[in-house]
Amino acid sequence: MPERNKGEIDMRSTGQTDRIVIIGGGISGLSSAFYMLRQAREARRQLQVTIVDEAPRAGGKIETLRKEGFVIEKGPDSFLARKQAIIDLARELGMEEELTALNPDARKTYILHQGKLHPMPAGLMLGIPTDLEALQDSELLSEEGKLRVSEELELPAREGDEDESIGSFLERRLGREAVKTLDEPLLAGIYAGELDKLSLRATFPQFRAAELQHGSVIRGMQAGRTAAAAAAAQSDVPEQVRGSVFLTFRGGLSSLVERLEQTLAPDVDFRYGARATAIHKQAERGAAPYEVELSSGERLAADTVVVTTQGFAAAELLRPLTDVSALDSVRYVSVANVVLAFDKAQFGQTFDGSGFVIPRTEGRQITACTWTSTKWLHTSPDDKVLLRCYVGRSGAEEFVQWDDAQLTEVVREEVREIMGITAEPLFVEVTRLHHSMPQYAIGHVERMAAFRSRLAEELPGLWVTGAAFDGVGLPDCIRQGKEAARELLQP
Repeated sequence: MPERNKGEIDMRSTGQTDRIVIIGGGISGLSSAFYMLRQAREARRQLQVTIVDEAPRAGGKIETLRKEGFVIEKGPDSFLARKQAIIDLARELGMEEELTALNPDARKTYILHQGKLHPMPAGLMLGIPTDLEALQDSELLSEEGKLRVSEELELPAREGDEDESIGSFLERRLGREAVKTLDEPLLAGIYAGELDKLSLRATFPQFRAAELQHGSVIRGMQAGRTAAAAAAAQSDVPEQVRGSVFLTFRGGLSSLVERLEQTLAPDVDFRYGARATAIHKQAERGAAPYEVELSSGERLAADTVVVTTQGFAAAELLRPLTDVSALDSVRYVSVANVVLAFDKAQFGQTFDGSGFVIPRTEGRQITACTWTSTKWLHTSPDDKVLLRCYVGRSGAEEFVQWDDAQLTEVVREEVREIMGITAEPLFVEVTRLHHSMPQYAIGHVERMAAFRSRLAEELPGLWVTGAAFDGVGLPDCIRQGKEAARELLQP
């Protein structure tokens, strides 16, 4: 029997081998490969899979630094437990027992308001107050602001079906003060964006659904909170992490990438350090429909191409082939994070929560700070402390360009002013994530649906997926990889 080539999975079928080229080795590309191979096995099809990435490693923005007993995330640090796609993948990879939950004693989160840290009111769900008594006791809003929030219960739902910005929606429902103080630091922080420019339908469609179904976003989120609690009791989340809003892996998020890479290795040809420079549509009869040209000049024949890069990179590859105005509409924001490690004996403080967020109105360079070693107990030795501070958001990206010394200096100064921390760090890790946060402008969902529909008609066998399209979180990217497999390998 002839030895099969690396990158080809033999389904013992008489059919032709499908050549798949996946551009991008982040979680979207790896998930696409994983589910395409699994689906091919089930259908007894033959695949030859190649993953091309100009980076020297797989994982994209996911990168865990394991240093001196610390587990430090240089990119994303966790994921929402309610999004099942990543739980399913962990189970399929045999990583279920490696999932770890938030420290139950660190559930409290703070908001910086007028220079002081205030605990978030109980019942705050994605910035929506569901416990108005707790909001009344909070010092975060004025009496007028609290009254305006309570009036939301009586406001009629807006008519029509057009998209709007998150900021517009929340201001008409809750008032401007609540938007600036409660919503902006929480919701905009997820995207590093501006609420008045982000699409409601693409980011938090559940808010509009709550307004339409319950006549009030507050009542809708209250009902959602009750339903979520009931669902959590019946959920498929492993028992040891049930009840935690966020999850990660004990060895860091890179352990998921490493397991995926290990699982895929026998059947995938990984081309690290190889940049895809063009996609050529083939006209010759009997030839592969596409060729992917690499920076080396090599051309890879492909029956199917999956593009999982950032939107602007995908646009440059596809521009010679089709209209890419939908991709051009996705603007990106650059951010940075500064991790500070301390000796607990010199630190002089203890934390009762997971960290704090900072509204734009506070005029700080830091947008948030995670008390990492308190939030995630596995990330630090018992006698050490780990903090992670975030810098950069839409309209304030210049700080990301500062050198390490400048960034460290401003972060340490603000940490001192906000929390009174004067201890000298054991070490500092600075990570810049250039063009890492896609911004979903108003009308994003409709533009992307139309774009994908046109691709299917004009360029069958070519698929685009990833954070630029339908969700920036890790579970969203994994779900989209699974969807890519289903769309491209359907009978």
